[in-house]
Amino acid sequence: MQRGAAYRCFCQKAEEGTGKSIQARRNVCRTYSPYEVEERTLAGDSYVIRQRIPDGGATTFHDLVFGDITVKNNTLDEQVLLKSDGFPTYNFANVVDDHLMAITHVVRGVEYLSSTPKYNLLYSSFGWEPPLYVHLPLIVKESGKKLSKRAGDASFQDLMAQGFLPEAIVNYIALLGWNPGDDREFFALPDLVNAFDIPRINKSKAAFSIQKLEWLNGEHIRPLDPETFHARAASFYPAPLKAAGNTAVISRMIQPRVTKLSAIPEMTQFLVEVAPYDAALYEHAKSKSTLESSRMVLKEAFTIFAQTDPWNEETIRQALVDYGARANLKTGTVMWPVRVALSGLQFTPGGAIEIAAVLGRVEVIQRIEKALSFLENQ
Repeated sequence: MQRGAAYRCFCQKAEEGTGKSIQARRNVCRTYSPYEVEERTLAGDSYVIRQRIPDGGATTFHDLVFGDITVKNNTLDEQVLLKSDGFPTYNFANVVDDHLMAITHVVRGVEYLSSTPKYNLLYSSFGWEPPLYVHLPLIVKESGKKLSKRAGDASFQDLMAQGFLPEAIVNYIALLGWNPGDDREFFALPDLVNAFDIPRINKSKAAFSIQKLEWLNGEHIRPLDPETFHARAASFYPAPLKAAGNTAVISRMIQPRVTKLSAIPEMTQFLVEVAPYDAALYEHAKSKSTLESSRMVLKEAFTIFAQTDPWNEETIRQALVDYGARANLKTGTVMWPVRVALSGLQFTPGGAIEIAAVLGRVEVIQRIEKALSFLENQ
C-alpha cells in the first residue's frame, strides 16, 4: 500500500448488484486521497484491500510451454488481497507462500494463464523475483468436456481405489500432455523422469480414455514380481477366497491377465462357486471337444484325480497328459471339458491345471461330479 500497489476499497457487497462493472466501482475508492481514506477508516467503515493494477499498458510474462504472453492491464480485475476480516485471499497468500518457500517453478493448468499477470504484478510490487511458469493443457473427457469431480469424474485417489497402479496413472497422464518424440508408451518412473522435458509438453488439450489407462495399467502389472503383485491385489479378493488362505497362489495365476485390480472379484468369482452355464460350452471345435467326448473325459478325470498324489500342478498335468496319450486324445480334448467343469466359463484367467491346483482335490472332485450329473441330463 505504501508503494501504491494496493488500496483500501470501501465498496460493499450490496453494490455488486448495481450492474456497474468492477472497473467502474473501484475507481471511486482507488482515487481517494490519503485524507479521505483515513477519514473513512477512522469512521469505522468496513473495507477490503485490493490490488492496484496499472491504468494503461500491458503486462508480459514468459511461459515455458506457451512462450511470451501479453495481457492488457485494463482487462485485469483488481482482486481482493485482504478481506474485511483481515484474512488474506488465496491468490494473495499463494504468492507470499511461494516466495517464502523459494518456489522456482509454478506448474498448473492452462486456465490460469490469464491471471498470471496479476501474480507477477504482486511479485514486482514486493520486489521479488517471479518463478518460472509451466501451464499445462487441459485434460478433457473423450466427448471434449472438461473433467470435473462434480460430474463424477475420478480423482487420482479414486482411480487407485478402482485398482489402477499409481505408476500407471502417472505414466498415462504424462502421455496426455507430453510425448517423448518416439512411439514409446510404457515408462517405468525412473525412465519417465529421464525422458521428460518441458519443451515437449503439448499446447492443445488431451482426451482422457479409461480404456487406454486400463491397457497401460496391465502393462505395469505384468512386470511386477509375484510378491509385489500379490501385496497390491490382496485387499481386492472376495472374502471366501481370503478365508481359504490361498490367494497368493491365485495371484500368480491371474497376474498375466489382470488389467485393473478391481476386476479381481469378478475374475475370481468362479473359484468361489460355479454359476449356472450352458452345456454348449463343452462343444469346442478347435479342441475337438463334444458333449460325448466331455462325458468320457470327465468320467476318467474323476477317477484320475481321486488317485493323484501329491496334489500340485506338475502331478495334475502329468496325470491328464498320460490319460490323453492312452486314449489317443488331443491335449485340448482332455483339458477343455475339465476347465469348463471346474469354472463354468468359456474364458478363465488360468487353464484347467492351474485352476485344479488352486481349488484342491476335494473341491475339484465335487465339481466334476456335478458336471457329470449335469451332462447326463443333456
